[in-house]
Amino acid sequence: DKVDLKKEWAGLYNATKKPALVTVPEGNFLVVHGQGDPNASDAYPNAIQALYSLSYTMKFGRKTDSDVPDWNIMPLETIWYTEGSEVFVPEEKSNWSWIAMILQPSFITAAMVAEAAAAVRRKRGDVPALDAAKLVRFDEGLSAQVLHVGPYAEETATIELLAEWIGTQGYAPRGRHHEIYLSDPGRTKPERLRTIIRQPVAPVG
Repeated sequence: DKVDLKKEWAGLYNATKKPALVTVPEGNFLVVHGQGDPNASDAYPNAIQALYSLSYTMKFGRKTDSDVPDWNIMPLETIWYTEGSEVFVPEEKSNWSWIAMILQPSFITAAMVAEAAAAVRRKRGDVPALDAAKLVRFDEGLSAQVLHVGPYAEETATIELLAEWIGTQGYAPRGRHHEIYLSDPGRTKPERLRTIIRQPVAPVG
């Protein structure tokens, strides 16, 4: 049997250009923390490489006679925030902190991640950010989300649209700006990139 995470998390990994409320349950995530402009250093690309290397190594390293089922690798996601501020300022990239992450099946354990890291090292040698990858439980709760279609650099208008909609619905932002990357930027034209913009919310008052 194959675990279909997109089916299990239906409605959370697809969105439309019309904002909507969703309730995000607690999930099992492989994460790497970092800081700074993602385009100005290798830290963010290294984090992404480590997350995908571990995810695919765990998937394809399953023993055929084991009880561990197959599963689909989920999209890359990133939490973006500025230390000491609840407001995400898209223009101030040098001040950003980030958490790159990929959702994992509930049966994935820290021991399995460590085993995968050792396998990656044996095959590829030193992979930057491999030691920084951790398995964590992440619970986002009530959130608003919307689909952005186009270049990442043009997300500001979509972020503002979502923020305005949140206010009209009687909610306020709570927690950090979250992006889910549904497209591979290496294979997709910038104007066709699909990104879910998510913002945890709480009722006003």
